[in-house]
Amino acid sequence: MRYPRVFAATMVLCSLTAAAAPPPSTTAAELTTLLKQFLDGAGRSDRAMFVRFFADDVIYTRGSGVVVTKPQILANIDTRAAEGKSTYTAEDIIVHEYGDTAVVAFRLEGRTEHADKSVEAAHFRNTGTFMRRNGQWQAVAWQATRIADTAQ
Repeated sequence: MRYPRVFAATMVLCSLTAAAAPPPSTTAAELTTLLKQFLDGAGRSDRAMFVRFFADDVIYTRGSGVVVTKPQILANIDTRAAEGKSTYTAEDIIVHEYGDTAVVAFRLEGRTEHADKSVEAAHFRNTGTFMRRNGQWQAVAWQATRIADTAQ
C-alpha cells in the first residue's frame, strides 16, 4: 500500500516541477542561424551581412594575432572577393547564454577556389562574444585561431 502512495506523490511533484520550468531559450537557435547566414554571406563577400553581423565597436583578433576594427574588416571585403570563390561552414557550434550576452565557439571550415583552379582549405577555431542591442544580436568580440594541419 505504501508504494502506490509514494509513486503518486512523486508523479504529482514531477508534474508540478515540469509545469514551473521556464521555456527553453531560443538564443542558441537564433545565434546559430545568424552565424550560418553570416558564413554564407562571407563566402559571397556580402558587405551588408558583415555590417549586420559585427557591432560598430567590435574587437576582432585575426588568426595572425592582428587586431582589426569594423572599418578595417569592411575594407578587406573587396580584397577577399578578388581572391576567388569561397565557402564557409561552422561545425561543433557551442552557445553559452548570459542574458543579453552570449559566447559562441565553433570550428570554421573554409574552402577557396582560385582563378587558376587551385583550391585552398582553411580550418579555424573561432570564438565570438555577442550582445543583444535593440533586439538584435551582434558580435562585439571575435577571436580566430588557425588549426594546424597536424592537429586535424
